[in-house]
Amino acid sequence: MINYYRFGQIDVDGKVYTSDIIILPTGIRANWWRKTGHELCTDDINDVIDARPGLLIVGTGASGMMRVLPEVEKTLSGAGIKLIVKRTQEACDLFNGMPPDKKAAAALHLTC
Repeated sequence: MINYYRFGQIDVDGKVYTSDIIILPTGIRANWWRKTGHELCTDDINDVIDARPGLLIVGTGASGMMRVLPEVEKTLSGAGIKLIVKRTQEACDLFNGMPPDKKAAAALHLTC
């Protein structure tokens, strides 16, 4: 459960993170970095692909500055993973609204 998100900070299940994270059904990958700062490519989400959630929610930052490359949607679709891309606050709200039995993951950019 995401307790709160604000620019540069997120609280997940009572633990505060100050760098980008990936939330997987099996746990959290803290200090998540992408190959190219504000672009999300397939190599950046290998942990998600390996985990095979039914859904990946991507938070593109407070202002939506992170861009999801077309290859990401193609790769996820081929793996049977649905992709939803929103600004990070909306992504957090959507993630929290998922039913408990929904196997969802979130990749969240916490700044810009």
